Amino acid sequence: MKLTPQLEKIYGHEQQTALEAQRRAQEIAFAPVVFQVSRLMLKFGVLSYLAEKRAGATQQEIAAACSLSNYAAQVLLEASLSIGTVLIKEDRYTLSKAGWFLLNDRMARANLDFNHDVNYLGLFSLEEALKESRPAGLKVFGDWPTIYEGLSSLPEEVQKSWFGFDHFYSDESFDAALKVVFGGARKVRRLLDVGGNTGRWAMQCVAHDKEVEVTIMDLPQQLELMRRATAGKEGADRIHGYGGNLLDEHTAFPTPAFDVIWMSQFLDCFSEEEITSICRRAAASMDEDSRLYVMETFWDCQRFETAAYCLTLTSVYFTAMANGNSKMYHSEDMKRCLEAAGLEVEEQIDGLGMGHTILICKRKA
Repeated sequence: MKLTPQLEKIYGHEQQTALEAQRRAQEIAFAPVVFQVSRLMLKFGVLSYLAEKRAGATQQEIAAACSLSNYAAQVLLEASLSIGTVLIKEDRYTLSKAGWFLLNDRMARANLDFNHDVNYLGLFSLEEALKESRPAGLKVFGDWPTIYEGLSSLPEEVQKSWFGFDHFYSDESFDAALKVVFGGARKVRRLLDVGGNTGRWAMQCVAHDKEVEVTIMDLPQQLELMRRATAGKEGADRIHGYGGNLLDEHTAFPTPAFDVIWMSQFLDCFSEEEITSICRRAAASMDEDSRLYVMETFWDCQRFETAAYCLTLTSVYFTAMANGNSKMYHSEDMKRCLEAAGLEVEEQIDGLGMGHTILICKRKA
C-alpha cells in the first residue's frame, strides 16, 4: 500500500510512549462517553459561554448562564477536564485549544452532527453489518436496502445532518472543480452528473457556463428532491433528470455521448465490483472525445493526517448505515476498478478544496 511521506511516517512507525498508549486505550474504551459529553457541552452552550469569558468562569456561573443544575454542570465540566476541552485554575474554568476547535471548526461540527444524528444508534449493529455485508444499523430509521432509497424519508434532523455533512465536503471543492472541468481546451456543452443528489453541482455548472446543459442521473426519488431544490432558480431550465438505479446492471447510461460524465463523492457509495460495473456502463456510453471526471477524497492523498483519520472512520458509516459494502477508498483501489471497466486515467489532480482528488479518465482505445 502506497502512502504519502507524511502518512507513512505516522502510520508506519510507533508514535506513542507506553503511558501515552495506555491513555489512548482508555480514550477508546470511553469514546462514546467522550462524544456525548462533548456534544452536550456544545448544545448547552458551555463552550460558547467560556469562549466569551477569557478570564474564566466558576462552575456556579456556568450553571446559571447555561440553565443547568450545579450537578449537571459539575458532571460535564469535570468530564471535560479529562477529555481536554476545558482547563481549570483557581476554580475558574477556561476553554482549551481543543474546545475552541470543537466550537469553531466547521468540519468538526459537521462530523459531530453527522455521527450523532445519522450514525450513533446504528453503529451498535456494526458487528452484524461487517459479518453480513449489509447496512444492519439502518433499521433504526427504516426498512430499506440502502440509505439512499430512504434518504427522502429520513427524519428531518437526520436529513439535515446527512446533507450538511455531504455538502460541507463537496461545496468546498466546487470552485476549483469548475475550473478543471470547464477550463480545458474542449468546450463542455453537455454534462452528465451521476448521483447528483439535490442538484448543487448542477446549479454551479449552469451558473458558471450559460450554455451548458446538465443531466442528472439518479434514483427517481432523488430527482424529485432535486427538482424541488432547483425550482425557480436561474438556469434550472437547463438541468434535466434521467432516473435509474445504478445497482441494476441493466441500467444503461444515456446517449448520445456526453462531453463530460461527472461523478463527485459518488463511487465511494459502492463496492469495488459495483464501481467497476457502473464505470463499464459509463465507458460504453462514451466516445473518444468524452471524459469521465471522478472526484473523491482518497484517504491516501491527504496532505494532513487528520483528514485521513476522518476519512477512514467515515468508511464505517458506509458499512453500518449506507450500504454495507463501500468505503472511502485508497486511490489505488479506485484506479484498479477504472482500469477493469475499460478506462484509462489520463490525469490526476490532488489538493482540491477539502482534500479532493479528480481523476480524468478516457475510454481505452
